[in-house]
Amino acid sequence: MLTRPSAPTNPLERLTGAGLAWGEGTYAKWAAPIGAVAFSLYILLTAATAWFMPDANWDMLPYLAIAEEGTYPDPQTLHDYAYNAVKDGVSAGDYKTLTDDGGGFRSHMAQNAADFHSLLGMYWIKFLYAEILSSLSHVVSPVEAMRLVQGFSVLLFGAITLAWLRAEGALALAPVVGAILIMADFGDAARASTPDLLCSALFLGGLFAYVRRREAATAALLFLAFMARPDNIVFLAIFAVLLVAFRERAWGALAGFVASFVAYFAISHWAQHPGWWPHLWFSSIEQHHNMDGFEPPFSIAAYLKAFAASVVRAISVNSWVGVSVLALAGWYGLERAGFRLDRRASILLAALVLGVLAKFAVFPIHDTRIYFPNLLPPFLLLAAPLMALWAASQGGRRAVPQVIPGDKP
Repeated sequence: MLTRPSAPTNPLERLTGAGLAWGEGTYAKWAAPIGAVAFSLYILLTAATAWFMPDANWDMLPYLAIAEEGTYPDPQTLHDYAYNAVKDGVSAGDYKTLTDDGGGFRSHMAQNAADFHSLLGMYWIKFLYAEILSSLSHVVSPVEAMRLVQGFSVLLFGAITLAWLRAEGALALAPVVGAILIMADFGDAARASTPDLLCSALFLGGLFAYVRRREAATAALLFLAFMARPDNIVFLAIFAVLLVAFRERAWGALAGFVASFVAYFAISHWAQHPGWWPHLWFSSIEQHHNMDGFEPPFSIAAYLKAFAASVVRAISVNSWVGVSVLALAGWYGLERAGFRLDRRASILLAALVLGVLAKFAVFPIHDTRIYFPNLLPPFLLLAAPLMALWAASQGGRRAVPQVIPGDKP
């Protein structure tokens, strides 16, 4: 049975209680600016980490290669360029890790230019990232170009997040959003030299534009996010279907999907992408040394084995499943408390959840970075109803059911 605590009699207890009360009151009064400053410092720290402590991942090599394939058309010279660029841009220990795994895949690729070149079709489809790297490499070194993209992506992602929270009057929740990003491995995404965080920042901007009914910006940003990572076509297709099914007017999102759908086939053909099943085989079943003409027969048993292995790893190793469940729990709790999203925001939340599930089903891979674009937006959608619930509790009255608009004029 719960009982009311007795009034403190010890001077130290009274002093501590007074200090806590003062701190609580001060934070409540200045919660928005404190939240904005704390979140901004976290973003700046993450951007600095991305520049000064980058992760030397093997994908750097093919990404740098596709950025300069027009300059070095010969497979051997392109191979030499990519490996030398990475060698000059990372530590000796990191370079050894990327090129020597005791006779395995990395050792083989370091010695075989033709096989390395055969993999590039799986990377060329990230067309936007390749073009940005190619442009920046004329100004800075290739590896520094990668770090610049990562730093810019961190700052852009943080700025859009703060703008979203400010638009919803929820800057006080910024530290909570920072904690969610930590759980979602934002720091790892920032340090990795891949297009994942650039895609996430553009994607977040597109969703924010949709919430604010900025249709032209929605179409442009969602299309650019697709060009950074074409697997976003899965979310865009689901989103478009839901918008049409529920007759929600959002021509920006639909235009972004149509443009991406057309571009998907054009880019896949131009990049000579090996196809869905060979790519899945390489990523989730077995790394193949040469993708030229590699067409393994489809096997439902191999797919289910890869699916099961990815499920186990996603739950035991990665964080995206837990973060997604936390978002769903928050949505359910707010719905039960009577604070609901409007239809436009609800459609987006449903598309984000279904997009993660569909992406995993289509291409079962366990890495959090693949699903990172979909992880934070649900929490930002729930920021307004959460603030409304807080205001109702502060007013000393029972929360009454209401619909929380997902946008403001």
